[in-house]
Amino acid sequence: MALPRIDFRPRIIDAVRGYDKSRLALDFGAGLTVAAVALPLAMAFAIASGLKPEAGLITAVIAGFLISVLGGSRVQIGGPAGAFIVIVYSIVERYGLANLVIATAMSGVLLFLMGMFKLGTLIRFVPVAVVTGFTNGIAVLIALSQVRDFLGLVTPTMPASFFGMTAVLAGAIGTVNGVAVVLASACLGLIITWQFGLPRLARTHVLARRLAVLPGSVVALLLATAAVSLFGLQVDTIGSRFGGIPSTLPGLQWPAFSWDSARFLFVPTLTLAFLGAIESLLCARVADGMIGDRHNPNQELMAQGIANFVTPFFGGMPATGTIARTVTNVKSGATSPIAGVVHAIALLLIMLVAAPLAHNVPLAALAAILLFVAWNMGEWRAFVQLRQFRLPYRVTLLAVFLLTVVLDLTVAVEVGLVAACITFIYRISSLSRSETVSADDQPLLQGQAGRIAAFRLYGAIFFGAVKLVEQMERQRPGVALVVDLKNVIYVDSSGADSLIDLVRTCRKHQIRLLLCGLNHQPLDISRRSGLLELFEPADLQPDLASGILAALAPAGRHIVPEAERQNAP
Repeated sequence: MALPRIDFRPRIIDAVRGYDKSRLALDFGAGLTVAAVALPLAMAFAIASGLKPEAGLITAVIAGFLISVLGGSRVQIGGPAGAFIVIVYSIVERYGLANLVIATAMSGVLLFLMGMFKLGTLIRFVPVAVVTGFTNGIAVLIALSQVRDFLGLVTPTMPASFFGMTAVLAGAIGTVNGVAVVLASACLGLIITWQFGLPRLARTHVLARRLAVLPGSVVALLLATAAVSLFGLQVDTIGSRFGGIPSTLPGLQWPAFSWDSARFLFVPTLTLAFLGAIESLLCARVADGMIGDRHNPNQELMAQGIANFVTPFFGGMPATGTIARTVTNVKSGATSPIAGVVHAIALLLIMLVAAPLAHNVPLAALAAILLFVAWNMGEWRAFVQLRQFRLPYRVTLLAVFLLTVVLDLTVAVEVGLVAACITFIYRISSLSRSETVSADDQPLLQGQAGRIAAFRLYGAIFFGAVKLVEQMERQRPGVALVVDLKNVIYVDSSGADSLIDLVRTCRKHQIRLLLCGLNHQPLDISRRSGLLELFEPADLQPDLASGILAALAPAGRHIVPEAERQNAP
């Protein structure tokens, strides 16, 4: 079997055609703005994932650069994402940091293969209820994981499970640090005000309009860091917990590979790849809507794959397209992937030059930023709007949400997809129907009651709707049975087998069977399954009227038994 041809063409090749100084200025400004937004988020995502803060920065630099240079979107920004926090934390807790590197690299290989085999469009078939359910579930877990630093609790290592986290938090509630609570609350209040209040003031006040350019998370982080440095506040900081951030380029880190542990990474690897694909392609679709463009999903998956294969060997974590930073990129005027390249280079320079300043960054401030991210990440209106949807949609969304929070994201997605498939099968089977044709509808049937029966089938004849054919077997006319398939859009192998069984039943009882309106896919499966070979040309008619006329014309027509037909030379 020949391997598929790899259509590898990064979007940057076409996006820089006609590039000029004005576009460079827009991309440069957008890149710097996105870097300012990405700086606190990258560190916060890494810390919440159980990693050192530099892991997030390294990921934002390396993966952000590779995704922009090799990706299929003109404005998408790649890097660490909040959706990975729960999964990464769980992998590190269960299998260790070395196996996180292996799982991330293997997920990169899977992502690249998905793009190479042009599976990018298949991600769109994941039901909205599943995506909304696990997105909201992850948001709840992210918020819960930040309670410790928001309250300044003194606790042992936080477990990854919901019940484990709640138990540890409940046991440490007596160690609340009032200074951390005040600092985190002030940061959260400032971010909310900056996000929602400042834009309103910007309509009438020039100073507010200028300040609105700055990201609220960066302002909160700078002020909180300054407060800790100037007043010596007794709260946990990046320096006290992690020893600061290195101000050198990351080196290649080769993990200690072990098949005994790697064989357990199959499910985490699939989860990382699946979630990374969904996040990146959903983000790219959002960006397309904002700029009136269309991304290449397969090229995007291949770029994500390369980024996730390379980044972990330099101390990074899983990466994907990030909606918040991509939206910031678009609103800042980005015109090409050059903005994403500028964002990565700016973060690298900040990491090399300003790393010592991160020593006093309070973890309470990062917790406040992540709480705001979790709130924005969740689609909470979906719960309010549940009553507008049918019961299967409600059950699927709530089941995925609860399973994500209480059990595991992988289990939640698996159950959600199975529930969605079962619901889809039920809905399609309920839309497929059989209709008896009466003499009032077809005058040709006048006086033929009990001799000739005619039916119209609608929808799809598949394994969930073969009962429609089986019902016709029980209504045996004396002379002929006419079945109109003109309104059937799809027949699967089970449906074809049920029609073959109907042929055999009719022959057994010496009833002539005529099929009408076979076209397109139903005709193709009938030919491939051998169904057409069981009919003479006169038994296949283009429409129902022709079928009834053919049934009326040859009275007493000889029907060749199937056994005789098979033994014929």
